Order: sequence, then structure tokens, then C-alpha cells
Amino acid sequence: MIDVTHHPVGNALKRPFGLAFEYSDCMVDDSRLVVLTAVDAAAHGAVIRTGARCVRADRTDFWRLAVVDRGHRQVVSARALANTSGAWSGIVAETVLRLPPPKKVTAVQVGQIVLPRLFDTDHVYVFQHSDHRLIYAGPYERDFTLIGSVTHGFKGDPAIVAIDARDVTYLCDALNRYLRRPVAPSDVVRSISGVNLVPPPGGVGAAQDGSLRFDFRRGKAPLITLFGGDVTTSRLRAQRAVSTLTPFYPMSPRWTADAPLPGGDFAWDDFEAQVESVRWRWRFLSEREAQRLFAAYGTRIAEVLGEAKSRADLGAGFGPELTAAEVRYLMSREWARFPDDILWRRSKLGLTMTAEDREALARFMMAGGG
Repeated sequence: MIDVTHHPVGNALKRPFGLAFEYSDCMVDDSRLVVLTAVDAAAHGAVIRTGARCVRADRTDFWRLAVVDRGHRQVVSARALANTSGAWSGIVAETVLRLPPPKKVTAVQVGQIVLPRLFDTDHVYVFQHSDHRLIYAGPYERDFTLIGSVTHGFKGDPAIVAIDARDVTYLCDALNRYLRRPVAPSDVVRSISGVNLVPPPGGVGAAQDGSLRFDFRRGKAPLITLFGGDVTTSRLRAQRAVSTLTPFYPMSPRWTADAPLPGGDFAWDDFEAQVESVRWRWRFLSEREAQRLFAAYGTRIAEVLGEAKSRADLGAGFGPELTAAEVRYLMSREWARFPDDILWRRSKLGLTMTAEDREALARFMMAGGG
């Protein structure tokens, strides 16, 4: 328990609030988690095809998939198939696999907003609004604060989901109950919205573990359907899903629990020392730049910066931090194809990049990074 009237976390709060409870947790950049999982899979022999679309799947004792990849139609065969298409799981089941969609599943829209940084502490605040919903506010990309979240039932196409203006106002009103600095919808820099599939309630740990469904019949190749769940258990759920196929394939013992993702092979409390090492090797980097690059790439940072001796060695710049060297790395090693892949998925540098710099980046990528 903390007396926030005498603790730095209370500096941003209105005075009527005197006590808070503190607990420790972890934070993750979910976009980096996804792409590094793909990088790891590729290192172990997987073929990654970002932007490819499976348009038909025929099932006998193996799967025969029709895939459209960059305008070209291809046929791919597979001994097993996993439908892990998230909010599209039901749509894929019906239109591509031609199977019944998952039963008793609810689609939920999640909305968040990004505001200029509202407090100096690196803590994440969790507030209770007047309707007893919990709202959190946490540091986001150094200069911003992420506020979330509002949830609703959802029907429609997940590709065009967007946060409602009323939800933006709701989140701002919740903040204004607690923070000294007032915020308004006009202060919002960016909104984030997505759709999750939620399995039926009642199962122990259902919210975190999501739903794993396995279908195998005589003469029919295996099908895994996996959706829902919390990011905290993502690797565990993946391990469980793969383990359902052990009767069909020779497999090595489970190994991912103790294996870091690419670039994560250092102790969690060694981050600052690693950043200093980066600044010692690439002395033209500021502390801010070194922290961002090492947080994104970890010990793979040498593959981004190479033998550069000066900033000029990294090539053209796009905005205050993104360089041609980093763009080339993201295109060649992390499958970035379009500016948004880099600005909002492989990084969040779109938050601070001007329209002119975005256009320059688009031209650079269209030229193949040359």
C-alpha cells in the first residue's frame, strides 16, 4: 500500500486520492512479440508469407490450400492446418474451410487511445470509473500515454473496426476523475481498436488460456483452431497446440519455455548495461536512440547497425530516428513491405513522423530500399 500524497506516483493525481495499492507485472510490445515469433520460426525452418491469403482449403488425408501471394495463386499442401486467424476464425472456418464456425463464441471490440505523455513515472495506473469499470493509463513509446480500454460486443467485419467517439469521451472522462491535468478528446493523438474472440465463460482460466479445439477423423487431416486468450500465455498456448500433433509427427521434447526469442538472450536486469555497451560501440547514438533500438532488437542490434562509424553510414533519415539501414533490415529480415508495416507494426515511429518523411519512406521502399 502506498500513500500517494508522499510518493512520486501521486504527483499526477488529484489530491482527494490518498492511498493506492502497488503490484509488479511485465509489459510487452505485442507487435514486436509477433514479428520476433515469426523471425524465430523462420530460423527453425518455417516459411513466412506476410500478406498471403488462403482462399480455399480442401481436406482429405492432407490439406490442399489455394493461396494468393502478391497477386500469384499457388497451391500448397500440408499434413495439418492451424486456424489461428483471431477475429476472423469464424469467417475462415465458414468461407475457406467450409466448416461450422466455433460455437458459443463472442466477438468483443476493444478500444484504446493515445495521448501526449501525462505523467513522468514509468508506472501503469489502474483507475476505477464511476461505473466500476477499470481503466488503465501507462507509458507508451516514451513521449505518450496509452489509455484503455473500453469493450463492447461486436458484429461486422473486424478489418474496419474503429473506436466510437463516445468511447473516446468515456476514457477522457475516466482520466479526469483522477488526474490533475485535464484531457479532452481533441488531445487524442491516435486511437487503437481491434476485435477479440472470447470463448464461453465458465472454464478455469478461460480468459487467459483462450480456446483450443482439435479436430481429427479417419481420412481427415488434423485441424487446430486456436483463438482468444491473453498475451501472457501466448507461447504456452502455442506449445499446447503443437503438442496435439505429437501422435502424427516425430517431435523433439518441448523446448520453448526456456528459449528466448531472437535478440532476447540477456538477463532482464541487464538492460541498462546492454544499452551502455551499444553506446560504446556506436558512439554516435544518443541514449534515447540506443534504448529504442536495443528494446526493439536486443542482441540482434548489430544486424541493424552493422559496422557504422557515424550516422551518415546508416544512410538517409526518415524523421528523427528511422534510418535507411534500419528500413533495409526490416524489409530483408522482418518482411516489412509497406510504410505502415514499419511505422505502426515493427515500430510505432509513425507517432512522431511527418507526412513528408512518410512519403520519403514510401519512395525509398518502393525502390527496394536502394
